[in-house]
Amino acid sequence: MLTRPELEALAVDLESDRVERKEALSDPGKVRQAICAFANDLPNHRLPGVVFVGVKDDGTCSQLPITDQLLQTLAAMRDDGQIQPFPIMAIQKVTLAGCEVAVVEVQPAYNPPVRFNGRAWIRVGPRRATASAEEERRLTEKRRAGNLPFDQQPVFGATLADLDLNLFRAEYLPAAIAPDVLEENSRSLEQQLASLRFLTREGVPNNAAILVFGTDPLRWLAGAYVQFLRLNGCELTDPIRHQREISGPVSQLLRQLDELLEANISVASDVAVGVTEVRSPDYPIVALQQLTRNAIMHRVYESTNAPARIFWFADRIEIYSPGGPYGQVNAANFGQPGVTDYRNPLLAEAMKVLGFVQRFGLGIALAQREMKRNASPPVEFQVTENAIMAVVRRRP
Repeated sequence: MLTRPELEALAVDLESDRVERKEALSDPGKVRQAICAFANDLPNHRLPGVVFVGVKDDGTCSQLPITDQLLQTLAAMRDDGQIQPFPIMAIQKVTLAGCEVAVVEVQPAYNPPVRFNGRAWIRVGPRRATASAEEERRLTEKRRAGNLPFDQQPVFGATLADLDLNLFRAEYLPAAIAPDVLEENSRSLEQQLASLRFLTREGVPNNAAILVFGTDPLRWLAGAYVQFLRLNGCELTDPIRHQREISGPVSQLLRQLDELLEANISVASDVAVGVTEVRSPDYPIVALQQLTRNAIMHRVYESTNAPARIFWFADRIEIYSPGGPYGQVNAANFGQPGVTDYRNPLLAEAMKVLGFVQRFGLGIALAQREMKRNASPPVEFQVTENAIMAVVRRRP
């Protein structure tokens, strides 16, 4: 992080293109634009950019109260899904020359271009602007390939012929890029895929491209499917009632999985005299959706051929995800609000673009809320270094 003398110098330097000043947080969208622009680091400073909240344009103090709520609002901009990929940033309250300010320090992204609501923002001198096609090309060339996570590493041997390009054009592209930007866009399909980080500089599809658009994901990632097994009893050795394996591009996989979950849920009706009928499912569908989507998003795909598994017993459902906790998440803090990390950040971004994730970091909390509303026991988690299993008990 920047030192106090460095922050003091930046706060009063009106010429620096690494600084954005805000008197107050009256327009959070402009703060997000600034975060996006600093993350893209088009001038290639390779130094953090800073947003000062509580400072006027002329560098003087605006006397804004720096509350915990303000700091939490700024911190939420990292992983609320509006800025993709996730920016690397730190939030702190600092007193500079007698002025209390909130400081948002944004590191240059490892994998630009970074977008806010479908637009790549850059810093042009003292102002912000959306990146042109040529500027986005320059951002793409800045990627630090050696530091990329697994889902952004190339699949050697794969080509554009292994991707469903109609799916990319018709479903993903309009959801990922703002309509007016897309309308003005004259780039080739390869350039569009590269701009959204699904191709390497050499034009090779990466693992996320195979998972999201692959015509045959199992050819390249043997465990990229979901195994569903429903049993007539409470043990794995009991008779099988129904089994199925679901694979394909992630949007098709998730839609088929939603249909399968809904088809297996039983709904009981309670009717009392003079009271409206109350329909109570044995499992709330929203909880199951959140948990299964988490299993697909956060799982390990490399070094294993194991699928995500759903075992539906008479008294419970077990949802198994290969791979243990990742990054800042561990067995002790797993499931705690605000504690999240992303093993597959581009896959996570794609699931949000496609509408299967509304906001990052809330999946477990939403599942627990839906279980409580349904008068069901809370979800139990069994966390090891090699796997995570969610146990969902049937409503009594």
